[in-house]
Order: sequence, then structure tokens, then C-alpha cells
Amino acid sequence: MVYLDNNATTPLDPAVADKMANFMREHFGNPSSLYPIGRKAKEMINEARTYVAAAVGASKASIYFTGSGTEADNQAILGVMDALPDKKEFVTSTIEHPAVAETAAYLESKGFKVTYVPVDSTGTIDLDALRAAVSPQTGLVSVMHANNEIGTIQPIADVVRIAHEQGALVHTDAVQSFGKIAFRADDLGVDLLTISSHKIYGPKGVGALYVRKGTPLRPFVHGGHQERGLRAGTENTIGIVGFGEAARILPLHFEADKVRLRRLTDRLKTGLEAAVPKIHFNGHPKHRIPTTLSYAFLGLESEAILLSLATKGICVSTGSACSEESEEVSHVLQAIGLRPEFARSTVRMSLGRFNTEDDVTQVLQVLPEIVAKLRKISAWDPAEF
Repeated sequence: MVYLDNNATTPLDPAVADKMANFMREHFGNPSSLYPIGRKAKEMINEARTYVAAAVGASKASIYFTGSGTEADNQAILGVMDALPDKKEFVTSTIEHPAVAETAAYLESKGFKVTYVPVDSTGTIDLDALRAAVSPQTGLVSVMHANNEIGTIQPIADVVRIAHEQGALVHTDAVQSFGKIAFRADDLGVDLLTISSHKIYGPKGVGALYVRKGTPLRPFVHGGHQERGLRAGTENTIGIVGFGEAARILPLHFEADKVRLRRLTDRLKTGLEAAVPKIHFNGHPKHRIPTTLSYAFLGLESEAILLSLATKGICVSTGSACSEESEEVSHVLQAIGLRPEFARSTVRMSLGRFNTEDDVTQVLQVLPEIVAKLRKISAWDPAEF
């Protein structure tokens, strides 16, 4: 199998699997219990918190574990807006992950004013439009750090400056940038930041929210005092331990992964553009996650390409895994102004730690042939594009 959908989820690193297996065999105590086996579980949660904080460039006290990146996004947005009852405006972008976009829609249903700031054809937010959207009544601005579908990296420092000038707080969903590009949460200047375990070769079902000291935030999951009163419910201890191990080893791999994966992605990009006529690159040519490639294969339907690749053991996607089953055209591709027929032909390839030169070779051998065959069957007209 050639797995090129690492933006959807990454494989579990063997070192993480070993850590989790050892923990499951030896520890079962409830971390809220006071006796030794419970205190040991709590100790391992706090150890994991230390590793995650170090990996994201923050203090240990600023990290709160959640059940997913989606939950962390919800906690950030709903928690801040609930804590600021006099602020009835929320600002976000038109290309956010569904975890933010759907939460924004929920706020609208509750009477909040929500402004969706547009992006340009590369997926970069319009800072002038953002400046016009933020007012003294804005409680929170939420703009993702890097887009999950096209990889474009946003100018978060500028977003923070514009928002803070009006007294608004800033949240960024950094699920796709964490582990792929270097940043420190404390240095970004944001007030809240979301990350997720299964995007850095850790287990699914656990995320984390960075909260800058002094940020007003109320819980939206009630029922206990776990996570210092912010997130009720017995902790997913095994998931948190795995997240901690993935975060611990992340710096050990980061530089080597960055160089190797950039080389592999560049080779794949160059090879596809040379071998396949009439393809359109989506996203920013420079300011993007270096391991993400999004292409429109003009004249085709993306599902046909995906299914043909799957028969060859190659896994890619059309975009966000959280909306993969939807028949609607990607809202991200619509937001960057892509023609509907281009959007419907888009395929995303995202590389990760366990991809090899042989993987790229196989894709470059198979994908051009598949595209040529499908175009022949569809009797497409190149002059239309």
C-alpha cells in the first residue's frame, strides 16, 4: 500500500504503539483516585502534558487535553464566547475546517453575528477584509494556521495584530501545521490554539487546547473537575500517554523528516506536472505545508481517480476527511474561486514520515496512466480548459 493521505490521519508510530501497549498492561488506575495506582496514572498524564507543551512551544500549564481537535475547536470558540457575554460578534474565514465552520453556524443560530472573511485564489486571508470585519464587539477571531485541503499557511501574526487592536481574542486551528512546520504557540501571539494527536503519528481520539494565561474561557463539558475544571470526564489516559510519546519523539524526527519529505513532495510535484497535461495546482506556491499537494485533473471526476488509484493500492483523498462522504463541492475550493468542474476533479496527496522514494516512483508510474485512460473514456475536450 502507498499511503498518501497523511492530512487525514497519520499511521501510529511503532514507538508510540509500544508505549501505549506497555501502559495498558501495567496501569489501569483512575487518574482522579488518590491511591498509588491512580496517582501513577495522573503522573503519566502530566508527563504527557509536559511533552506536548514542549513540542508546541508553550508552558505546561497552558495545555488542556480534549477528546479531539474538533472538541478543542469547539471548546475554544464556545468557551470564549460564553465567557464574554457582552461580545456578540465572531469572525472567521471562509476556508475553515468543519469543526470551526459548523461551530460558527451554531453561533449564528443562537443570534451571534458571524462574519466570514474571504480569501484570495491561493487561499490566503484578505487582511483588509479582516480589518473591516473586526470591531470592539468582536469576542473572538478564529483563523486556521494551515489549511487541511490545500496547505496554505495563513499570516497569523497579522491576524493577531488586527484582532488585538480591537480587543478581540484570537484562536487558531493548528491541527495541520503542528509537526509539519516549525512554530511556537507562545510566539504566534494567539490566545488559543488547537492541536491533535493523530496528525503527529499518535492515536486518534485525543487532542489538546493551548490557552494563553488570563484568557477568559468557560467549559462546555460539565460533570467533573478533570483538566483543572475545564473538561469534565475521566481522561482518555491511554490516548493521552500515546499523544505524549508522539510529542516527545517529534523533535527527534522533525529536521530529518522536513528535508526528506520536502524532497519527496517536490519530486512528486515536478513529476506530475511533467507527465500529466492540463492539471491545475491549488494553494499558495510558497506559503504552504510542504507535504501537501492539491491538483485539479481537468476533465475528470476526482472519485474516478481515487477509485482507480485504490485498485493499485494507492490511497489519496479529495480533501477533508471530515467531509469526504459529502457530495457537495469543497467549500475551500469554492472559496478560492475554483470553477466547479475544477473543484470536482481535485485530488489531494499528503505525505508523511513513513513515505519512501518507492512510493513516489509508484505514483508517478500509475497516476499519469490512469488519468490518460479516464480522459480517453470520458472523451474530454482539452480546448474546454
